[in-house]
Amino acid sequence: MEGFEHAAERLLNWYDEHKRVLPWREEPSPYHVWISEIMLQQTRAEAVKAYYRRFLAALPDIPALAAADEDLCMKLWEGLGYYSRVRNLQKAAKCIMADHGGQMPDTYEELLRLPGIGPYTAAAIASIAFGRAVPAVDGNLQRIYARLTADGSDQRLPEAKKKASAFYSALIPAGRPGDFNQALMDLGSAVCVPNTLPVCGSCPLKECCQACLRGETASYPFLSPKKERRIENRTVFLIHDADRIVLRKRPAKGLLAGLYEYPNTQGHLPREEALAFIQSLGLSPLRLTPLEPSVHIFTHIEWHMSAYEVRTDEFRPFTENEAGYFSASLSDIAGRYAIPGAFAVYTAHILKGVEKE
Repeated sequence: MEGFEHAAERLLNWYDEHKRVLPWREEPSPYHVWISEIMLQQTRAEAVKAYYRRFLAALPDIPALAAADEDLCMKLWEGLGYYSRVRNLQKAAKCIMADHGGQMPDTYEELLRLPGIGPYTAAAIASIAFGRAVPAVDGNLQRIYARLTADGSDQRLPEAKKKASAFYSALIPAGRPGDFNQALMDLGSAVCVPNTLPVCGSCPLKECCQACLRGETASYPFLSPKKERRIENRTVFLIHDADRIVLRKRPAKGLLAGLYEYPNTQGHLPREEALAFIQSLGLSPLRLTPLEPSVHIFTHIEWHMSAYEVRTDEFRPFTENEAGYFSASLSDIAGRYAIPGAFAVYTAHILKGVEKE
């Protein structure tokens, strides 16, 4: 490819000197690469490290993941968000046990058939764990591609990803495809960074980068505006006595599917309406204390939450009723039930109160 004949060599030389030290690179087995790549979706590498170690300590291989209790998987994932990822991990593990004798398939095409594994993840596993010459094109690689080639087309469109994939396919070396992909990932993390000017002086590809040569790096990549998120107002209730708290398991489908949550309802309820909601659960509060508001941002929705801490001494240990509410021990919040990060502020509040008592 004209102008890029030595790009792979320069990139790999840079990578050998500057690559990040990451736990999943220490032993890049197919399982380790798979778990790390799923965790790294929508999450920074630094934040993933602790989750990765904890997950592997509890579920060290594919058979363990396939056989694990779903609540354990969700609890291990608590705080990472996008919980469909861990559900699909377990679904895929069961498929691997049933259809592949417990061994991760080693081709891009077979990996792509597993639940939760899309083109990028399949390419990352195939190249890093099995040495397949497949480019792993994500947002990082598309950004680098747009700058290298001065491609001004909308990088959100499927056609842009296809062009980037073809570009990298012509460059990827057969001998080190996994390192090539990881080198580009590291380049996008440290040098050809998003949302600001790249650090072109440190880039091993600056001599062939068209945007850099033209002094136009600020113009690339072009991304069409995202659709605005919908805002939902909600009121959250921490209803507890000295030992137990009310929880509910969310429906099996939809946002935060199958996770546990505190009672909550649409709208910001004033005190009188909040009291009526609590009484509708058959509970008589002794004390109703407003808590600090909180905002949680999902991909397409924002939750703007108000909250009340509700203390009662007549806390009946009811089983699940029609609305799915049940009582759980306060210690189970920390050790058993996976409560999504949307409620992190309120989980921290209730656990702090437990420690004081």
